[in-house]
Amino acid sequence: MAFLVDLGLAVLLSALGALGLVGFWFVEGLKQWAAKGQSVSDPTGRQVLVLSTGSACTAAIAYGLSWTDLPRACTAQAVMAALLALLLLLVAGSACGKRIRRERLRRRLRRERLRWHESQHEGSTSASARRRKRRQ
Repeated sequence: MAFLVDLGLAVLLSALGALGLVGFWFVEGLKQWAAKGQSVSDPTGRQVLVLSTGSACTAAIAYGLSWTDLPRACTAQAVMAALLALLLLLVAGSACGKRIRRERLRRRLRRERLRWHESQHEGSTSASARRRKRRQ
């Protein structure tokens, strides 16, 4: 009997966690669809929040189940916590990579703009520098 309770609890908790995650991504997809191609305000922040909270909660549930005589449910929750933590790392890493690429692009464009402005002013400064040299 304890085996069936353990197995049933493992399946039930894992299914609830997976359904919650699928539901969250479905709602996020609906937000993007409703925006019709426009950007949705900070979807990465919400994903990081949900994944970190979900990972912490499933880890806490796994820790609580480790004190009971339910090893399969504990193992299932620990695996679920590890998968959510892996997804969190992937989402956060992707967001960091995008931010780094955007900053590099901004710096490169800023340098090119400064070079262009300097080249535009170079002709006038070189003429004034020539005049100064002639006077000396």
